[in-house]
Amino acid sequence: MKKTNYQQLFSQNLRVLRKRRNKTQEDMATFLNIPRSTVNNYENSLAMPKIDILILLSEYFKISLDMMLKTDLQALRESEWWQVERGYDVFVSGSRLRVLTTTVDNAGNENIELVNDKAKAGYTRGYADPEFISTLPVFKLPFLAKERKYRTFQIKGDSMLPVPDGAWVTGTYVHNWRTLKNGDACIVITLHEGIVFKIIENHLEPEGYLMLISLNSEYKPYQILVSEISEIWIFTHFISNQIPEIINLQQLSSSVLQIRNDINMIKTNMNIAGNKNEV
Repeated sequence: MKKTNYQQLFSQNLRVLRKRRNKTQEDMATFLNIPRSTVNNYENSLAMPKIDILILLSEYFKISLDMMLKTDLQALRESEWWQVERGYDVFVSGSRLRVLTTTVDNAGNENIELVNDKAKAGYTRGYADPEFISTLPVFKLPFLAKERKYRTFQIKGDSMLPVPDGAWVTGTYVHNWRTLKNGDACIVITLHEGIVFKIIENHLEPEGYLMLISLNSEYKPYQILVSEISEIWIFTHFISNQIPEIINLQQLSSSVLQIRNDINMIKTNMNIAGNKNEV
């Protein structure tokens, strides 16, 4: 009988998973309650497990059947392994696994791409286009973790002071938006608002939106629906040729209070509107 591509890929993936998790064939056989020789047959594409064994294997490695059967795990980069091994796989966490277009150097290490102010308009349309991403300048920051994916964006305006206008803000790619916490500073790639750098308040469940908040109280908070968001990068650091303004703690406290009042007002108006619709 001719071996299917699925069977060959599954056999390869099973071996990759076992070795990556430092398990032996005997360990797997004990968990599955089958002979070790059967596990060996699975890994050498001599046999294909029945559905109940496949489900057990999915639970054993905490990875979806879809990935085990369709994804070449051998080709995953470390940043992709990082998301899979932390439960961000689409069928394990219930979140959408986002495939990121990226670039690598000659050694296969991921670059940090630079999105300057002129490139931002093109980025909102071409963020998933390998040809567009390949045109972006790249650089390295050796003190950043290799298993994470980073990208740097040039911000404009004074809405996030003391981060100054024109600063280069580097973010870590967020695969699972459910992990975002209230108060996280994020670069949010949107369909219609462009690229914005804001503090977020997470209302994805069950409301399905983020509240975007500026550090500068002159800018009012506003909502953005999850359907309007393309990517999110959580703040890592920024680079600027300007010295940030000295923070006045009393002014900052006043700004935070004003932001909270604005958010409470928005929530109150939403509740009033909701009650009217129920009548």
